[in-house]
Amino acid sequence: MSVILVYVEAHDGTVSAGSLETLAGARQLADAAGGSVEALVLAADPAPIASQVVGADRVLTVSHPALAQYLPEAHQAVLVETVKSRKPDLVLLTNSYIGLDLAASTAIATDRPVVSYCMAVSLAGDLLTTTNQVYGGKIEAVAETRLPAVAAVNPGTFKGEAAAKAAETVVLPPPAALGSLGTGFVEALKEESGDVDITQQERLVSVGRGIGDAANIEIAEALATALGAVVSASRPVVDAGWMPKSRQVGKSGHKVKPKLYVAVGISGAPEHLEGMRDAGFIVAVNQDAKAPIFDVAHIGTTCDLFDLLPALTERLNTRNA
Repeated sequence: MSVILVYVEAHDGTVSAGSLETLAGARQLADAAGGSVEALVLAADPAPIASQVVGADRVLTVSHPALAQYLPEAHQAVLVETVKSRKPDLVLLTNSYIGLDLAASTAIATDRPVVSYCMAVSLAGDLLTTTNQVYGGKIEAVAETRLPAVAAVNPGTFKGEAAAKAAETVVLPPPAALGSLGTGFVEALKEESGDVDITQQERLVSVGRGIGDAANIEIAEALATALGAVVSASRPVVDAGWMPKSRQVGKSGHKVKPKLYVAVGISGAPEHLEGMRDAGFIVAVNQDAKAPIFDVAHIGTTCDLFDLLPALTERLNTRNA
């Protein structure tokens, strides 16, 4: 019987949407395999977070002042100790920035294989089969991994919600390593509020590296004006300083769900797709016909954006006149 351990990610006392999805997926896998699900909750006071967990047979809690804020070293120490003591067949994490911190390091520390960027997950006996995004999502690879293993699962991989069920709470002692950490939490930096909240917009024109440079963003702004939209951006554009952080779409930016999302020069890395795949209607403009953005787009074109956007803007302005 397979035991699946889910690391529960929480922010400001609230279980992340990604972890709730991962819990639901773990429940589906465990039910199909005749197994059970354990959820690991780490905090200074884990009880409020543990009460939000659904789908687990057992909720494992660890309480310690060092776990009050997310500190990679502290959370890794507890997760590794839990894996060694509980010996789950499969450890599941959400493929977030926290999951990326912990999945590989935990796998190394517990001598297990790790698969990340999982888009599909199935279990058959002691064989874990996953479909994984590689090379920035341009290639999908199917991997077969013998249990025990660690897997980091992309948000959106599992569908549906786990049914609420009574779960046993198991209080675990904090490992001694928490008393001799080499790092400490200093400060949580909150991003400054921007000039516009892109999560509340019905229409977005989002620009990626394909826009070339900051000066070219004006053609996207012209199209946005004609559409009654707001300009947003992928992470590379924000990292380059061409647009403010408040306009960033993706895992490390904002998750948006507009009625219309026009992706201009965006290849479609997993981190970006996570933030916009639920948009009502997605239009992709990218000269690379194999770009992953086309996998989620409703319509798309490989036209040169520098030819298409001005022409489309002119047509819209004529219609709106």
